[in-house]
Amino acid sequence: MSEPSLGVVAVGNALVDILAEATESFIKEQHNKHGMEKGAMILIEESRAVDLYTIMSGAIETSGGSAANTMAGFASFGGNGGFIGKVADDALGKTFQQDLRSQGIQFNTQPLITGAQTGRCMILVTPDAQRTMNTFLGASVELCSDDVDQALIASAQITYLEGYLFDKEQAKHAFIQAANYAHEAGHKVALTLSDPFCVDRHRSDFLRLIENHIDILFANEEEIKSLFMQEVFDDAKSAISKHVEIAALTRSEKGIVIVADNKTINIPAEPVINVVDTTGAGDQFAAGFLYGFTENMSFEKCGQLGAIAAAEVIKHIGPRPKVNLRQLMQAVSF
Repeated sequence: MSEPSLGVVAVGNALVDILAEATESFIKEQHNKHGMEKGAMILIEESRAVDLYTIMSGAIETSGGSAANTMAGFASFGGNGGFIGKVADDALGKTFQQDLRSQGIQFNTQPLITGAQTGRCMILVTPDAQRTMNTFLGASVELCSDDVDQALIASAQITYLEGYLFDKEQAKHAFIQAANYAHEAGHKVALTLSDPFCVDRHRSDFLRLIENHIDILFANEEEIKSLFMQEVFDDAKSAISKHVEIAALTRSEKGIVIVADNKTINIPAEPVINVVDTTGAGDQFAAGFLYGFTENMSFEKCGQLGAIAAAEVIKHIGPRPKVNLRQLMQAVSF
């Protein structure tokens, strides 16, 4: 086993997030015209991304992508991490690269020179704080096994894989390559299921990946139920315990359930008076949990850190923390 110098290296979509507030009627109109699904993510073409951008007033633009958001939170806790993802050699790609590096996150994936532009996620937030995502993947889906840096993977305690990236065959191969590199180095592999629609599209491939390559699974209630086609959460929870060492399952205001070491640990959600935007809640939960895990904290404390980070991010627009999570952690006696 090699001695890791990094806590986590994530493999995921390299996207720029574009966020704006929207009314319920707007979402319904867009659903009828374009199949937009409230509270979920759909994939869109570049032309649709351009059209949607023109009607999103007051938008906020920030580097994003689920796994990249997790790494931003992990770095805010004080963790050392890296990221593998594909951007284009364009202005948005350079912005994304500079943003990650400015947070101390190692990011050296070679950009795409010709072809698609850097991907982007158009996020509409309704008054009930639900986020509806319309994603143009662009250059991010061109990630392949050749982009998986073996030395970087081997340097991390955990390799963290983003389920959203799982749409293309070459990305699936890249996941398996990354998992093999991590396990060859004696380290662990984590997966986030990302979205129930993503699970529906790739259920059999996800199950095969989990069975053969995953040590730690992150999922919310709807995702884990979808994975095992169960209507009752407890049935899905029982099913996952047979497949991975650790499952960290989030249930919004119902709290967190961690299944590990043949036991179930229940952790309450952090109270939030005014939920503004749920974008990034799962990403930041993973950031807190992974930071605690890489610091050899108990599962209870890992879950509590995840809950603290998730509670911070849903208090404002945007998927990344607006306060220093390490200071927030220290303020609650961690």
